[in-house]
Amino acid sequence: MGEIIDNPRLRERRFVFSSRHDAGRQLGAFLKTLPALNDPYVLAIPAGGVPIGKEVARALSAPLSLAIVRKIRIPGTTESGFGAVTWDGQVLINEELRAALGLEAPAVDRAIAETRENVSERMTRFTGNRTFPGLVGKTVILTDDGLASGFTMLAALQSIRQKKPARVIVAVPTASLDAAKRVSVHADLVACLNIRSSRMFAVADAYAEWYDLDDHEVLKELEDA
Repeated sequence: MGEIIDNPRLRERRFVFSSRHDAGRQLGAFLKTLPALNDPYVLAIPAGGVPIGKEVARALSAPLSLAIVRKIRIPGTTESGFGAVTWDGQVLINEELRAALGLEAPAVDRAIAETRENVSERMTRFTGNRTFPGLVGKTVILTDDGLASGFTMLAALQSIRQKKPARVIVAVPTASLDAAKRVSVHADLVACLNIRSSRMFAVADAYAEWYDLDDHEVLKELEDA
């Protein structure tokens, strides 16, 4: 299990960041206080993780690329997921939640197929289907705007480990305590400024300004980076 480090002054607090860029700048400064991060490479999970990753990469003078992962949405919902699909086609299912929802194989297979298609479209739109960067021996820093359940990040970790990095650090501005613990099992380090242990957790509650980034905004962030 990897270590979890946070900022005790921000623990259990809400609305501690003015925006994703503010959160990314604070996170980048926090990471710079850690022991030397050898050969860092930042991978941001779009959409919300891109402004975070951009600021972290800037702070560490590190390259930035994308780790495109999408939730497998629960049928009939727009936000909730029961797993995730990664850029390289790997699938991670929250089996406990799937069973609790009573989702049978045909519904699961349809949802996975739809998510794979969405991931493929995003790969084309955001990366032009460029080859994924080589990560052997690097310190990979995976960023997102927060961890609610942590399953999207777990899926990314599952794929990244196959690239043989020296270390994998999960760096997020905010997370539920349960998600931080879940992710720490598979990461070398979880760096999270704002950890909250309340049963009702929303990533958005860490931000004074919160909205969903659209594809145009993601592309603009990448151009600026």
